Amino acid sequence: MNSPLQVLVVDDEPGMRQGVKRALRDFTVRLREINGDVHFEVAEAATGEQALESIASQAPDILLLDHKLPGMSGLDVLGKLADGEQDVLTVMITAYASLDTAVAATKRGAYDFLAKPFTPDELKGAVRKAAKHLLLQREARRLAQEKRQVRFQFLSVLAHELKAPIGAIEGYLRIVLHRQAGSDQATYDQMLDRSLFRLTAMRKLIQDLLDLTRIESGQMKRELVELDVAAVAAEVVESFAGQASEAGVTVSLAGSGAVMTADRQELEIILNNLISNAIKYNRPDGRVDVQIGQSAAAVTLAVADTGIGMSAEEIGKLFTEFGRIRNDKTRRIVGSGLGLSIVKKLAALYDGDVAATSQADVGTTFTVTLGKSLVPGLVPGATAVRSRALE
Repeated sequence: MNSPLQVLVVDDEPGMRQGVKRALRDFTVRLREINGDVHFEVAEAATGEQALESIASQAPDILLLDHKLPGMSGLDVLGKLADGEQDVLTVMITAYASLDTAVAATKRGAYDFLAKPFTPDELKGAVRKAAKHLLLQREARRLAQEKRQVRFQFLSVLAHELKAPIGAIEGYLRIVLHRQAGSDQATYDQMLDRSLFRLTAMRKLIQDLLDLTRIESGQMKRELVELDVAAVAAEVVESFAGQASEAGVTVSLAGSGAVMTADRQELEIILNNLISNAIKYNRPDGRVDVQIGQSAAAVTLAVADTGIGMSAEEIGKLFTEFGRIRNDKTRRIVGSGLGLSIVKKLAALYDGDVAATSQADVGTTFTVTLGKSLVPGLVPGATAVRSRALE
């Protein structure tokens, strides 16, 4: 942490104020929770009135507030602060500690107490505790705000993605219902085909959303076993035989013997997304080449196609939620824009990543790297078993 925390000590004894400044002058707190060091700068005030003026001018992070002050008491200062919006953590300093004082101060917002006389170590302990609480509280608020913003953006995009197809389907069905296109059955059949096309896209979007939610929430059940990745890939490739044939695309698989601890469903989701995209964004008589490789530390899944390709700018948009490439070539291709984001998140579960290289009108290659050194016990919700097929 670069900026020091500001401490205001309020006490009518000059020696006490100077003692606090000396104790905290070179004091540093190492907080693993924020991965940084915290330093302190100390200002001082002799009365409650001076403290409020100082706080109004520049609010401190931590307030070391004496209970017994000339004129306005420490409790009075707390009461004034409770009416404002300052983000200040207060530690009461008192030689008159009592249950009644503690209850009253707590009700007015005090975080902790430090009884006089106290040692430099006791002071540092109270300040360390207050600094940790304050910074974790601020970090929690920041993350909550960031989460709200991400959720808002996500729902806004989702609403946009669903609004258009629902509107189109509704429009087609009303035309069919009221026979507004005349008596030509072929016209109505075309509208129904378009409606089914839109429904297929929405079903894909919903399934991808469910996958994404399970991954990010940690609720996806995982069964980690030793798997022959090439064997899993062969089954996935076989499942696309019909789609590839219909699209006029040839799919091939190369590589064998790559064994790692993994969840079969997760590997299938990765391969399904990559092979499906490679077929959809290909050209008639095109090829999809799936290559399984391994090193001592990782397994690689590479899927190359001879399709429409992408520019470098378009590649940069790929791995975000709803990051679809929209142009005349992709307008009629069904996709949720979530598949590659899911692939990236799944790869991260194996300390891996996904990368893409492409050339417009030549083709694209996606390469997923999965680490072999997965430790099942460190993966939430995972069950580690050994595949009998490999024993």
